[in-house]
Amino acid sequence: MKLAPHLHRLGNDVVSCYLIDTDDGITLVDAALPGHWHDLQNELRSLGKTADDIRGLVLTHGDSDHIGFAERLRREHGVPVYVHAADADRARTGEKPKTPLGTMKVGAALGFFSYSLRKNGLRTTYVSEVVEVADGDVLDLPGSPVIVGMPGHSPGSVAVHVPLADAVFVGDALTTRHVLTGRTGPQPAPFTDDPAESRASLDRLAQLPASWVLPGHGAPSHATPVEVAEAVRQAAG
Repeated sequence: MKLAPHLHRLGNDVVSCYLIDTDDGITLVDAALPGHWHDLQNELRSLGKTADDIRGLVLTHGDSDHIGFAERLRREHGVPVYVHAADADRARTGEKPKTPLGTMKVGAALGFFSYSLRKNGLRTTYVSEVVEVADGDVLDLPGSPVIVGMPGHSPGSVAVHVPLADAVFVGDALTTRHVLTGRTGPQPAPFTDDPAESRASLDRLAQLPASWVLPGHGAPSHATPVEVAEAVRQAAG
């Protein structure tokens, strides 16, 4: 689905990832669930392109619902997969600490798990090889994505700032639809390793110039990062 010039979304408000389309090729941000491979192919066809036009995949972090088709894309098409060094092991092995579930509403939680099942979410293939990145890196990929460290949800959580698309991709640094409660609007994401550190990272988001803030779960926010960061703080209480 096209959101704006250069900017496309795969998936929906439950789980999503993003495509940046340029004259120099395509950059992906996150890889959602394995079943989103078919969504990717459909979106590429609509652009008159193929997976061979993808120059790189940038992960906002290494959780399983963000690396879905990453290894297939790497293995079958030679697309490099970029992830912060602090989340490289998570992307390669899936190892992560257990976190409290917190508040949950049965209908919303079942909807999330049902959608994940339909998109082969229980058949995660971890990424065999990754390219490690660090805070402040400007990647040599279409759109020149900038890595902005946003630790908290995971040690290597990042935002990906792409000025060409006037957008910042935040992964699970925040959410606009809580997958366990169904609550909408900017708010802290569940399954966060260190909530206090995640809230502190909002200061970094607020400094970025963009008119789109794009989470891995929930509707895209056509608001400035500073507005979204403040809304998340207010929701956190």
